[in-house]
Amino acid sequence: MKRRNFIELLTATGGAVAAASLAVFPEKALAEVKKVIEPNGDETLTADVVVAGGGLGGFAAAMASLRNNQTVVLTEETDWIGGQLSSQGVPPDEHQWIESHGATQFYRDFRNAIREYYKRHYPLTEQAKNNPLLNPGDGAVSRLCHEPRVAVAVFNDMIAPYISSGKLVLLLEHKISDAKASGNKVSELTAKSLRTGKTTTLKAPYFVDATELGELLPLTGTEFVTGTESRKETRELHAPDKANPNSNQAFTVCFAMDYVPGENHVIEKPRDYDFWSNHIPDLQPAWAGKLLALHYSDPRTLKPKNLGFHPEGLKTGDMLNLWNYRKIINKNNFKEGTYAGDITIVNWPQNDYMLGDLIGASEKDFNKHVDAAKQLSLSLLYWLQTEAPRPDGGKGWPGLRLRKDIMGTEDGMAKYPYIRESRRIKAVFTVLEEHVGKENRLKVAGKKNGTTSASFYDSVGTGYYHIDLHPTSDKVNYVDFASLPFQIPLGALLPVRMENLLPANKNIGTTHITNGCFRLHPVEWNIGESVGMLIPFARSKNVIPRKVREDKALLAEFQDFIRSQGIETEWPKNTSSDEA
Repeated sequence: MKRRNFIELLTATGGAVAAASLAVFPEKALAEVKKVIEPNGDETLTADVVVAGGGLGGFAAAMASLRNNQTVVLTEETDWIGGQLSSQGVPPDEHQWIESHGATQFYRDFRNAIREYYKRHYPLTEQAKNNPLLNPGDGAVSRLCHEPRVAVAVFNDMIAPYISSGKLVLLLEHKISDAKASGNKVSELTAKSLRTGKTTTLKAPYFVDATELGELLPLTGTEFVTGTESRKETRELHAPDKANPNSNQAFTVCFAMDYVPGENHVIEKPRDYDFWSNHIPDLQPAWAGKLLALHYSDPRTLKPKNLGFHPEGLKTGDMLNLWNYRKIINKNNFKEGTYAGDITIVNWPQNDYMLGDLIGASEKDFNKHVDAAKQLSLSLLYWLQTEAPRPDGGKGWPGLRLRKDIMGTEDGMAKYPYIRESRRIKAVFTVLEEHVGKENRLKVAGKKNGTTSASFYDSVGTGYYHIDLHPTSDKVNYVDFASLPFQIPLGALLPVRMENLLPANKNIGTTHITNGCFRLHPVEWNIGESVGMLIPFARSKNVIPRKVREDKALLAEFQDFIRSQGIETEWPKNTSSDEA
């Protein structure tokens, strides 16, 4: 599809991407979301699609459906859409080709819209303003490290025309509390306002589970798995001998801080500081020592590895300076005097919470673990302010300042924990390590074919990241190894039984192992965008989504359709990673 900037097209056409692509869809779509208020005050919303969860996958699914003439109800538990990029406070983890390929066009145009937002609204230096690949924070983790609030502003600009036209209803601070399903279909969801307690009934032909923990799956009776599969079950080289459904990756409550030399911003000693300052993670293989320290277990070798820290961004020998890792504001990109110092996001090994699992937790236990994780993050900040070793031999950096405004919260912690692992559907097709892992792929495919990932005939996207599994809630240390640039198979987005419920987050048909490379920002976005286009396509053909994959002609037509709207289904032939 030849087009100008994708986001400009969305604005210029009120959401229509290409008339030729949309012509088959209008006859079954509602003109706008229908609202019915009963005499007792109960409200029912009826749309073409209900998307539960306003993270990257949910947002992309909603936008893809909207631009293809579907009406949408989108729910979100916090007051910020954007998930791991905003309410969870995590700058994008991306691969080295992200500027040109290996993601959807919509995702790349969103990234450029972030850059344009800074250029329009911030006092950048001339050099920064003229840099087409502006990275506001110059963080080491990504080619685009930025403030969560800027992402929210761009998201809100993009959805504004749809809200105004009545095609989108956005329910912020709403959690899905109940569902009705019969046979293989979901008929309605109940969304509960976290502010008022009021409930709203949501009805649609199709439902998308884009929640962070796959919460619609148990509510609707959709078959799912959790935790680690056994090597006997999946034949994966890095799978354990025994399956463990309770072994899920650690979550993290992130926060932002800056540094003002000569000032004292030391917080009150956290309630649980004495516990966390002496805590040694109980893991196999063993952790490197105390959690609050400038060392950790090397993810690849699991041997102790030293880390550096200097809040002025100075080199710390050959060690990674944690300050620079997820830095979202580099003051040197802005006119002198704009910022007192750089701003960085703390999502480090030291504030991974490993003492409890949120999947399946009761509301009481969920809140207990999130509160404990906040205490861990506050304890890490206090330790940095008062005890962290300095290059001059002293201890602590009292000028470190908790930036509550960056996260938009009273306590300075992210609005929602950063979730790495979810319930996963039992899918028509499950992605295994042999499909995407470098070593396992070579073993099953041989030297001739084993240097590239498995080729999926039903590909609906691409992605790449090394397989990165953080320590689990059941005492398993890092699992981290090389992968290959991969495709996203449609079969992994299709539940084995349910016909009108689709996943759009970390809840697709991967294993615990392969989730480690499918859980990152651009892949989650691609999953959601593909799901958001599958729904109108299936509706236009009067088939359930599973039939699109089963019918070769329909599948080819669907793949042409998504490619016409900027979704890549394969990597360029000469693509090879540093690890591959």
